[in-house]
Amino acid sequence: MASHPAPIARSLFVFSIFYGGMVCIAGVLGNKQVTLGALSAIGPWFGLGPLAVEAGIFAFLLLVTISSAVAELHGPAVANRLVRIGFLPLIASILLSIAVLSVPAASDMDPARRDAFALMMGGTPRIWLGGIIAYGISQTLNVTLFAAFKGREGSRLLWLRAAVASILSQIADTLLFVSIAFYGVFPIGELLLGQMLAKVTLSALLVPPVLYALVALGRRLDR
Repeated sequence: MASHPAPIARSLFVFSIFYGGMVCIAGVLGNKQVTLGALSAIGPWFGLGPLAVEAGIFAFLLLVTISSAVAELHGPAVANRLVRIGFLPLIASILLSIAVLSVPAASDMDPARRDAFALMMGGTPRIWLGGIIAYGISQTLNVTLFAAFKGREGSRLLWLRAAVASILSQIADTLLFVSIAFYGVFPIGELLLGQMLAKVTLSALLVPPVLYALVALGRRLDR
């Protein structure tokens, strides 16, 4: 008698597709620096200018909340598997960008668009390597911490578990990426502090409510 594979949970299917898309778009969004409105005023408290952050942080925070939601609904082993599979679209998008940039542009392409595309999609091997390493370690750390806190608190304090795990993983992400990509190129101390302050603030404010929404959506999808 033929056996049939177990059906994948609907929430896991939806979140996996969403996760892969965020992995690919995060690097593109990171080309734009955005101000943080009233939160920008935190920078001068630490001797910095007004805080700004690369827009890719919003995609990465969604990655954090998706992996945490999967860990909450389906367990940390499944969430860590999702993180590992995320290397596939990440590396594929980098290789595809390199391939497209190496192909000559059409002769009738607008030069301004051509140069803007090269500027936006280009990168150095150190930047690409830093992105890959920082993604793998920070996302795995987030799932590990989130699951460890759940082991102590059970299903309680979801907002606190989410915020702490995200904050610590985003600090690790910033330290790894900035150090690998830019150490020795220019002084990175102020960049590190500014990025960590911005990411910690955003993690504390945005991750808990988004995670509650994703967990509720996941449970609804799995009914």
